[in-house]
Amino acid sequence: MTDHTTGHTTGHTTGHMTGHIINAAGCVLWRRSPAGEGIELALVYRPKWADWSLPKGKLKRGEDPRDGAVREVLEETGMTCALGPELPAVHYVDAQHRPKQVRYWAAEATGGTFTPNREVSELLWLPPEAAMQRLTHEKDRAVVSSFLDTFHKAGAGN
Repeated sequence: MTDHTTGHTTGHTTGHMTGHIINAAGCVLWRRSPAGEGIELALVYRPKWADWSLPKGKLKRGEDPRDGAVREVLEETGMTCALGPELPAVHYVDAQHRPKQVRYWAAEATGGTFTPNREVSELLWLPPEAAMQRLTHEKDRAVVSSFLDTFHKAGAGN
């Protein structure tokens, strides 16, 4: 069932809907701040949707979600990454009114260079608080919030 005021799917998304769900994967991509304090998160600007988002995209047929998340990060940001813990999935109805599930992972950037591309025109590295404010969609802010909880519980922020 979908709450049309928020676009979020409520309840379970298993059973008869599973075959119709669009599966996607992405990451909360992070790096140590070059200034030496704290971390920065990568946000991508998608001109087609006029939004600031987390790097993510649809899985290819038969693709493992972890592999898809790493592929999407590379395609959209030019960055290689090391996957960390899985974060809560997001369920919503897309612009074409199709149910979509996006699985997310924490991922540390390990190298690469951004080049504007067909899907993403800008990449920003921001401190977590600024990233939360810049993100267009509440569902992305919820993923970042989960990432920050996981990151701090793991002691990675020290």
